[in-house]
Amino acid sequence: MTNRFSTLLISFFFLFIVSCSNNNDNVKIALSRSADSYINWIKNADSTIVCVDLYNLSIDSAKKVLQNCSGLLLTGGADVSPVRYNNPSDTNRCSMNLRRDSLEFALIDIALKNKMPIMGICRGEQILNVALGGSLIVDIPTDYGTCVIHRKKNTYNCLHNINIEKQSLLYKICKIDSGIVNSNHHQGIYLLSDKLKVVARTNDLLPEAIEWKNPKGKSFLMAVQWHPERLEKENVLSFPIALKFIEEVKKYNN
Repeated sequence: MTNRFSTLLISFFFLFIVSCSNNNDNVKIALSRSADSYINWIKNADSTIVCVDLYNLSIDSAKKVLQNCSGLLLTGGADVSPVRYNNPSDTNRCSMNLRRDSLEFALIDIALKNKMPIMGICRGEQILNVALGGSLIVDIPTDYGTCVIHRKKNTYNCLHNINIEKQSLLYKICKIDSGIVNSNHHQGIYLLSDKLKVVARTNDLLPEAIEWKNPKGKSFLMAVQWHPERLEKENVLSFPIALKFIEEVKKYNN
């Protein structure tokens, strides 16, 4: 009886180990629109992650695929339609992708309902704010000012300083209260969602990073206005963010 019990115990332990191992296999992150830079950013942090591009799928198909992923990365791109934040008169000042707006609103809804980790980059920060009830500056140079230059023709030459709140998850991840980031946007957060807080700003006070205002009971959510995927790996405002996002994705997967 003792030998049989021991055998069963060993078998159970083996199955448990296999099950845990399987949970870590093929961890998937969904990208609202993929590009090599985003994939490399994730893969450099963890080569085992599978990146799934949802952009070319129908919205219904993309929603189904997202259900089998463990994280959502909202990437950069075209302007969010001002119609989404009740400002339709300014659509003529925007370069929009209406289908993408619809896709990402649907993906954000599912990710939030499932408490799935969400990371937003550039447009990703903006659409998260809009999806949660906030609004945007339609054109920074015209409507906000040029004290800080946020976009140049050669996007890789546009750099500026940001200041980070010490009482923030971003500070815990990067361990600095100021730093230099790249910049490639002409829109930004105007009215902030009441569910979010700004945790980094430029010297002209434009929001550069957002998190949950009250994270209790919620999953990981962070969005930045800069492009960490284009910064060098050694930059603490790039690689550590990817590592933290993947850590949260794996927690969700398990």
